[in-house]
Amino acid sequence: MKIPINIPFVGREEISVVTSILKNGALTSASNQGGKHVQAFEKSVSSFVNAKYAVAVNSGTAALQAALYALDIKYGDEVLIPSFTFVATANSVLSTGAKPIFVDILKENYTMDPDDLQKKITKNTKAIVPVHLYGNVAYLDKISEIAKKFNIPIIEDSAQSLGSTFKGKHTGTFFEMGCFSMYPAKVMTAGEGGFIVTNNKKFRDKLLMIRNHGMVKGYDSKIFGLNLRLPEINAAIATVQMKKLPNFLKTRQKNAELLSKLLLKSNLNLPQERKNEKVNWYLYTVTTPKRNVLLKKLNAKGIGAASYYPIPVHKTPFYKSKINLPATNWAASHVLSLPIHPRVTSKNIEFIAKSILKIL
Repeated sequence: MKIPINIPFVGREEISVVTSILKNGALTSASNQGGKHVQAFEKSVSSFVNAKYAVAVNSGTAALQAALYALDIKYGDEVLIPSFTFVATANSVLSTGAKPIFVDILKENYTMDPDDLQKKITKNTKAIVPVHLYGNVAYLDKISEIAKKFNIPIIEDSAQSLGSTFKGKHTGTFFEMGCFSMYPAKVMTAGEGGFIVTNNKKFRDKLLMIRNHGMVKGYDSKIFGLNLRLPEINAAIATVQMKKLPNFLKTRQKNAELLSKLLLKSNLNLPQERKNEKVNWYLYTVTTPKRNVLLKKLNAKGIGAASYYPIPVHKTPFYKSKINLPATNWAASHVLSLPIHPRVTSKNIEFIAKSILKIL
């Protein structure tokens, strides 16, 4: 039995729409508004998260880059981010010429620590990028208070939190812009892709130019931009996946609830939703001091448990910062994520739970 940590859930509808586009031959569009499938996807996703605008791009990393460019982040600026995230968050900042400043996390849900955030604000701080890790919603109320106090814009890294809400409002829609990923392992996929949501028309118009070399009508580059366009095939896959997303999320929640019930008597620290929070259960993440032993033995049984992330960004060979982030370092050596995606059955969940209890 093999149970991967995450796997894309695609079917005949996605295959059919890809075949149709290949036969038609309109694989992409360099127009300002994008191709017809890009526009259809943007409409569906903005409706889902209840944002005025959505701008599709070719990856979650591109979404972060475009949002930073839209804020005119440049060399000499500082952007506050957690170190406990995928390296794309930091790389996106660095690609603008700005400096990523690493902030510690809270052990409760592995997201940015507002107290440490405030300590690291300087006159050069030009943006804050909280990450909704594993689908857990960052402490947005406290972060918002700090940002308003210092008049600093916020970009939400919502790459892992599509479908997560706080007080009934979707992640990515609380501040200036929210960035999402459609990598194959996410809660829904485009093959590769990403998008930015915003309620600000000025940002939306800039993002449309940024994803297309700064152009509006063609060969009239008005601002700096790159080729960050989402191909029509990927947009069509994403549009089909958006229709399936509510059921994907329901299945993840059902699997998470069953796994929590079965692991209640274990000595693992189990994930829990905060008051007013609804997570998308992108990753069901536990903590244990026996992480490495448990990970190795579960993998040997074919259970695709994984550690996200065993090396925080500030400790990677490229960044190698000597900053002290105690909660981040603790999480890196204790977290373990377990499979609960839509292809995981209740029997799989029972097998995972029994295996964990036996090992422990």
